[in-house]
Amino acid sequence: MVGALLTVLTLSVIQLGLALHIRNTVTDAAAEGARFGALADNTLADGVERTRDLIATALGAGYAQDVTASYGSYLGHPAAIVTVRTPLPLIGLVGIDRGLEVEGHAAVETLD
Repeated sequence: MVGALLTVLTLSVIQLGLALHIRNTVTDAAAEGARFGALADNTLADGVERTRDLIATALGAGYAQDVTASYGSYLGHPAAIVTVRTPLPLIGLVGIDRGLEVEGHAAVETLD
């Protein structure tokens, strides 16, 4: 009985670690894509493509399907915002589709 309880606890901790790894990886990719898209000689489409490449390399193409970018304001400054909606793993890699949404922000660079 104790063995079964410890097994469930161990698997739960491993699943939490996997979910946090995916969240951190996707957040970092979104921030990098926003920085890349905010450069003066790049567009938002370049930032989206960079984000998709980073996510697909680290986690797989299934996690990089819903990536969008827009210009907006962040803390009162013009910013490029990259939004990623990806599955949130609950049991192994199976989970809620679009259960995790993260954003990356970067100040827009201009040549003025």
